[in-house]
Amino acid sequence: MHDVLPATQPPPLSLRRHIADTVRLAAPLAVAQVAQMAMGVTDTVLLGSLGSGALAAGGLGAGLFFTTVLLLQGVLSAVAVLVAQARGAGRPERAPAVFRTGLLLVALLAVPAFLLLSFAAPILTALGEPSGLARDVGRYEHVLRWGVPGGLIGLGLMRAFLPAIDRPRVILWVTLAAVGVNGLLNYGLIHGAWGLPRLGLIGSATATAATLWGTALSLLAVVHLTPSLRRWAVPSRAPGQRRTPTVLPVLGELLRVGLPVGVTYGVEVTLFQSVGLLAGLIGTAALAAHQIALNVASFAFMVPFAVAQAANVRVGYWTGAGRPAEARRAGFVAIGLGGGFMTLTGVAMLAAPRAIIGLYLDPGDPGNAETIRIAVTLLFVAAVFQIADGVQAVAAGGLRGLRDTRTPMLLAAFGYWGIGFTSGYALAFRFGGGAPGLWWGLAIGLAVVAVLLTLRFHRRTRAVPAGKVPA
Repeated sequence: MHDVLPATQPPPLSLRRHIADTVRLAAPLAVAQVAQMAMGVTDTVLLGSLGSGALAAGGLGAGLFFTTVLLLQGVLSAVAVLVAQARGAGRPERAPAVFRTGLLLVALLAVPAFLLLSFAAPILTALGEPSGLARDVGRYEHVLRWGVPGGLIGLGLMRAFLPAIDRPRVILWVTLAAVGVNGLLNYGLIHGAWGLPRLGLIGSATATAATLWGTALSLLAVVHLTPSLRRWAVPSRAPGQRRTPTVLPVLGELLRVGLPVGVTYGVEVTLFQSVGLLAGLIGTAALAAHQIALNVASFAFMVPFAVAQAANVRVGYWTGAGRPAEARRAGFVAIGLGGGFMTLTGVAMLAAPRAIIGLYLDPGDPGNAETIRIAVTLLFVAAVFQIADGVQAVAAGGLRGLRDTRTPMLLAAFGYWGIGFTSGYALAFRFGGGAPGLWWGLAIGLAVVAVLLTLRFHRRTRAVPAGKVPA
């Protein structure tokens, strides 16, 4: 991709070039996503040494925190769209205004997130959680909430901004370093090693908050101290430079594009949480099998999630450049890559379900037999589930590159809840399908959303005049 569009447009990019550019953007982001999951695994393992109570409180507290950050990360994804389109249109002076406004948006979003986490204990008590657990989660969140701004900068703003200026590897290296720092800080503050105070459960929250801030400050420092990156974040004072946009109009653009994305993330997250609650009503074995299958699916989903981010940037770039045919090719190449990868993971689930489940449970323990039996069936359903999930995620990313987020939000809500949840509930409880019935409902809902979003991307990008995208 180029920062300024030439006076005469070059010939169309080859399929190989589109694939290479998409993979180059997506691969570092996918590794960074997996590394972020590794941080959660590290925290869980280290908290497990304190006992089941600390493990439960830390796991629930971290889950609440990162779910909140994920929803707001969706809002900040609009930064990638605006910056990529500015690059494609040959207007690099617009990028610093978007970046600065993104920092303002982080400050605005951090306030409600901070307040929500501040009331974690009474909220959990009102939901019927045990008082001891609610109290411990409240203590955990009272420390971790201070990491919200750092999390929104590092996991939200910078993961949108750096790929949009074609620098995704910066995220990769900083995230990999953060994994090591997080592990050392967690161990030291939980157990009081290396002269650090022994804080137990609170030590884990302190370490995670410090790591999030360290990641955010490191990324900000790299952007502002590297000349080739600084020009995208700091307004130029060069004579004759176009006047940069003011904050309020850019903030309005970010909210118009980003708020529906945040709502879409919320709709999907609440769907999976609700299915987990329903699996718990079926029985302990069903819930355990659900958690195993969901963990496997979530791990595999990191790749299409990264491909969706790449699609967001590349479709946005070519749209800004006034080359809708390239935007269309970029989107469909990304959809093919996301669906293709998930097909491979589906084949792996079909080929070796018991080997995968053996990573979580001891197959030689008779007490695990029922859970393993259900999990094998769920992985069979997940093989179908995977393909639809990959396609819908990447198609949504392509549509974001067109600034098309409101209608996809409505389509996702219809598919996830109107089709997926209702059919899953009926299959599980009305027709006796149990946990597999819930997952067939998820698969159906995701398939509907995948088809609807792909068709919408097709309609929005077909045979249009240069520089325009149909309504």
